[in-house]
Amino acid sequence: MERRSTGVVDAVRIDIARLHATWMELAFPRQLDPGRVVGKWTPETTPQTLAYYLWAALGLPPVAVGYPLLLFGFAARFYATRVDSAAARLGVVGVVLVSLLAWGLLTVAAWIREFSVDGLIAVGAAGAVATVAAAVALGASRLGGRGTSVLVAYPAAVTAFLLPPVVAALYSPTLADVVFPNTTTLAVWILDGPLSVGGLNDAIRARFTLRGTAYVLLWVGISVPLGWLFGVLVALADVVRPQPDGTSGGTRI
Repeated sequence: MERRSTGVVDAVRIDIARLHATWMELAFPRQLDPGRVVGKWTPETTPQTLAYYLWAALGLPPVAVGYPLLLFGFAARFYATRVDSAAARLGVVGVVLVSLLAWGLLTVAAWIREFSVDGLIAVGAAGAVATVAAAVALGASRLGGRGTSVLVAYPAAVTAFLLPPVVAALYSPTLADVVFPNTTTLAVWILDGPLSVGGLNDAIRARFTLRGTAYVLLWVGISVPLGWLFGVLVALADVVRPQPDGTSGGTRI
């Protein structure tokens, strides 16, 4: 038990050191000459020394805040890797077919349970959104590259999870009674919290009314930056602790 605890402490210490080294690399090169001399850059003059240690001190608060987020990035990468492995075996066409099959079965189940026409449309619309978003996510991840994964693949994947219930709620009164009030509560919290700076919330309230397709647009506005956040945290995890195969070019999903 003691050895395991020591191992955890050492791993945390290494991760924090790498995270701080990544912060330092934003302003100072990590290597003198990547082609010949490998090693940490060190200041040579007094101004360089002052700037170096000032930047190091400024990095302590971001590292303290960023380390819990880094742990989340490790967890997100773990599950994203497994989803990507399963999706890779199926391919884009396979993922689309599986999604269509799953949502088709749900539509049949809705018909057997004698849902209304609007209920059947709700299930079909949700399935269409989920299928398209999943195909976009997988297609973007197959293109490769950290930028494509962060900018496109992760937002599309989050949209595939979050948007179908909202789309279905447009046609299903039962879902609408659950989704729309909770969405309104969330929208109020966002407007009165993060978007309250500079009167941005008042401008949004004056121009938009939360009804109908505005609920869908709201959730798109939530899922896209949320996907970017997931992608950035996974990319940070790749930089600080590369994958076991030694690659750190970005986890695909």
